[in-house]
Amino acid sequence: MRQAGVLAAAGIVALTEMRDRLAEDHANAQRLAEGLAALGYRILHPVETNIVIFEQPDETDPAARAARWRAEGVLINPIGGRRYRAVTHYGITEADIEQALDVIQRAE
Repeated sequence: MRQAGVLAAAGIVALTEMRDRLAEDHANAQRLAEGLAALGYRILHPVETNIVIFEQPDETDPAARAARWRAEGVLINPIGGRRYRAVTHYGITEADIEQALDVIQRAE
């Protein structure tokens, strides 16, 4: 593999700098799940990592709903049926979670 150094660099950063901040991603995911539940969305799995799987409460077209969110900067994708998958990661702050919840509420 000619680009092994590029891949190795990403791994080194992940192990040395990102591992300690995983708790922040998990806390942001938990806050997102709580906010979604308060808006009437059903959280389908316990939130134990940085992934939130949820279901919308009505029959609105999921792709259309996701497009409205995307237009306001919230990138959450439908994954089939009325379900969505949201992932928190480096670069997503507590303020971003609150803004996303505001967009989700307004874009109904």
